[in-house]
Amino acid sequence: MKMRFSELVQKLGDAVTFSSLTSKQINDADGDLKITGVAAVDEASSGTISFVDGEQFVTEIEKTAASALILPMNEALHAQATARGIAWIATSQPRLMFARAIALFYQPFRPTPEIHATAVIHPSAHIGTDVYIGSHVAIQAGVKIGDGVCIYPNVVIYPEVQIGDRTILHANCTIHERTLIGADCVIHSSAVIGAEGFGFVPTSVGLFKMEQSGRTVLEDEVEVGCSSAIDRPSVGETRISRNTKIDNLVHIAHGCQVGQSCAIAGQAGLSGSVTLGNRVMLAGQAGISNNVKMGDGAIATAKAGLHHNVEPGAIVTGIPAIPHKLFVKTAAIYRRLPEMYQAMRQLQRQFDEQKVNK
Repeated sequence: MKMRFSELVQKLGDAVTFSSLTSKQINDADGDLKITGVAAVDEASSGTISFVDGEQFVTEIEKTAASALILPMNEALHAQATARGIAWIATSQPRLMFARAIALFYQPFRPTPEIHATAVIHPSAHIGTDVYIGSHVAIQAGVKIGDGVCIYPNVVIYPEVQIGDRTILHANCTIHERTLIGADCVIHSSAVIGAEGFGFVPTSVGLFKMEQSGRTVLEDEVEVGCSSAIDRPSVGETRISRNTKIDNLVHIAHGCQVGQSCAIAGQAGLSGSVTLGNRVMLAGQAGISNNVKMGDGAIATAKAGLHHNVEPGAIVTGIPAIPHKLFVKTAAIYRRLPEMYQAMRQLQRQFDEQKVNK
């Protein structure tokens, strides 16, 4: 796909604060400049548009071969791009605008609506309009599939599941009984939604299985990465709220309540009945113990181990997790431990010598 730079600016809309088209240093040729695609700033070639997120990338403007750049609100960067003959767009959120630009040039593969002959669909299932159902899909009794849903091969959908409009289920994922999935969700390959939670009661003769009679609910615009698992509880529900994004290989246990617009990175794990507020971020391999609550906007950095509640907006690091600023201070001390140990030994020797001399 190709478009003129002026057309691209128009399609990006109100998010464009101003550009080289409206700059006092206007280049009349910018409007007719042909943009053929998007690229990283250090891999860009002629005809592509890229972005720079701040002054730390100023050297990239001098080196890039991009024909156009999305820049922050920084006049020095605008002047630098103009001096190199690079068309530019200014915005307060360059990364977000670059994401929108990508969407103008690239659309993921979407199959034509059809039901493959090898799909097995229970007669009581309701299938909406414009739905694609791939080969060897199994849809069981009482399932409701919304309009425009895309179900890739080998997906298994257990009884009484509901799936909202335009949701995508990628190959080999499994949706267990009574799960509710909202509109515009994406479930990636091999993810398992609504399987039994890990519920067993210790007895004198072993572990007694507690049946998991609850359900799992994914609200609208939730995305779940490959091979992730979100379990249902013994009673009640596990709920992932609107617009939350979950990476690959994440485990969310029974009864968890995850707020809106959270981001959970790969290999993170939530134990039973964890509560995350809105806009919480968990970095890779962060782990949270049973019943812990994280307030709105809180962040757990990579490999953090949380055993206590986290206040809204707090950043925690380490095992066990402590406030990030405190962790940085303790890490600095940790690096000095050998030096401090030698100093302590020297003081001990001096003390011992003084005792002998007395």
